[in-house]
Amino acid sequence: MAARRHTTTRRPVLAAAAAFLLPPNPVAAAERLAFDDLYSGWSVMGASFSPRLLALVGQEAALRGYMAPPLKAEADFFVLAREPMALCPFCSSDADWPVDIVVVYLRRQAQPTDPGTRIEVVGRVETGSWTDPDSGFVSQIRLRDARFRPL
Repeated sequence: MAARRHTTTRRPVLAAAAAFLLPPNPVAAAERLAFDDLYSGWSVMGASFSPRLLALVGQEAALRGYMAPPLKAEADFFVLAREPMALCPFCSSDADWPVDIVVVYLRRQAQPTDPGTRIEVVGRVETGSWTDPDSGFVSQIRLRDARFRPL
């Protein structure tokens, strides 16, 4: 009986130690963001970032969407779009450019997913115009140090 009691009292202690030592689920810790949360409106000056998006700048957020076809097979960044895209967004004219996109810079290079597969990306939110020095790609919203998973 004493051995059983000893085992029973150790389980909560071991569970608490494991919870402390194991890293938290990165998606659970990140604030969930949706494409509808990115902008609060449009004017002659252009798009206005939403207060919700601006409040998340510098913090991790999770966003779900579709990986647009990348420039090359293994890349350290890609475009996340609200809807699946069959064409490379870098190859489209300005008239075809999607409004609902976010540039995702990965922690490490990764193989692209099928453009029809919905994914969840977690990364640190950045806003403002920025030109990638390697590709020349201009973005307004970025997720940095990101990772993703298929849904």
